[in-house]
Amino acid sequence: MALENYIRDIQDFPKPGIGFKDITPLLGSAEAVKECMGLLLSNLKDKNIDKVVGVESRGFFFATLLAYELNAGFVPVRKPNKLPYETISSSYELEYGIDTLEVHIDGIQKGDRVLIHDDVLATGGTAAAVCELVEKLGGVIVQCNFLMQLSFLNGKDKISKYDIYSPLIY
Repeated sequence: MALENYIRDIQDFPKPGIGFKDITPLLGSAEAVKECMGLLLSNLKDKNIDKVVGVESRGFFFATLLAYELNAGFVPVRKPNKLPYETISSSYELEYGIDTLEVHIDGIQKGDRVLIHDDVLATGGTAAAVCELVEKLGGVIVQCNFLMQLSFLNGKDKISKYDIYSPLIY
């Protein structure tokens, strides 16, 4: 299945000069979702994942499905002031600005084997911030996986010490 046919390009979103990869057509196809899940799970056999961290907001779609399939807990990483309990935070640069992410302080326990999932690896700032949060809480990052990777932005360089997987590379 050609998954790239389910990704819609939106120019100048969220601001001029940015080419946005819209995954909503993919999410609307049960077959494409099943194909994505198969690919994302393909190299996670026997990895003994304890927690799947999903990054707000599009990372939540597949992270919850991955957690279910891996019999693991799901941990949301969100933008500031969205989580109700005590959090830790990390700031990072986007290709179009600066942002901060937070996670509950009890979301990951020391030694938990963690899969980090987000929809796209672009500049790597978001992924690096999430890795920092996981490690601050004592988690062991088993893999960072993404639905797609924008290789021309070299985001993998910021998280190169981790196992990285994405079925779609642009």
